[in-house]
Amino acid sequence: MSEIKALNNLVDSFSKLPGVGIRTAERLAYAILDMKDEDAFAFSNAIVEVKNTIHPCSSCGLYATEEKCDICNDSSRDHKTFCVVANAKDALAIEKTKTFHGLYHVLGGLISMNRGIGPEDLQISRLLKRLKNEEAKEVILAFNPTIEGETTTLYLAKILEKENIQVTRLAYGLSMGTSLEYADGMTLEKAFEGRRKP
Repeated sequence: MSEIKALNNLVDSFSKLPGVGIRTAERLAYAILDMKDEDAFAFSNAIVEVKNTIHPCSSCGLYATEEKCDICNDSSRDHKTFCVVANAKDALAIEKTKTFHGLYHVLGGLISMNRGIGPEDLQISRLLKRLKNEEAKEVILAFNPTIEGETTTLYLAKILEKENIQVTRLAYGLSMGTSLEYADGMTLEKAFEGRRKP
């Protein structure tokens, strides 16, 4: 069967999505071809609408449809406590727990020398300005327990120690259902460090 350029372009587009290999991209492209016209056009319009109407909040970096997101505009939230995350998806995961009631700040990534991402490539200067303007009392560093997450945590903790702000980090430990024998050394170490009364 000869190649069809439009189909190949669609496969290439799907393959740019995270976690989508070429086989999955092909299946998705053929699924689009098999859709009813109205469903395929609705799918296409949904992508265009998302790109045209959603953008980063001018204050925190979470996604919003207005200049500022609902969280930044919510006067009932604690505007003195900030949770710093690498990306908006991490904030969404925290929001689902309904345990944090402060503001967020999205760095836009983590420090990674291997990928050529330094502190100047992240939204750190914007964070420092926000903390000063809001007279922040606490900053919670909420990064994945990776080398990049640790590097970013240590860097920010060093910068913020000069300020009159309490700096904390999420406790790392064993997830529910994890067997001790399968836990890695760093996880067990962090579990002991973050221990508390039962």
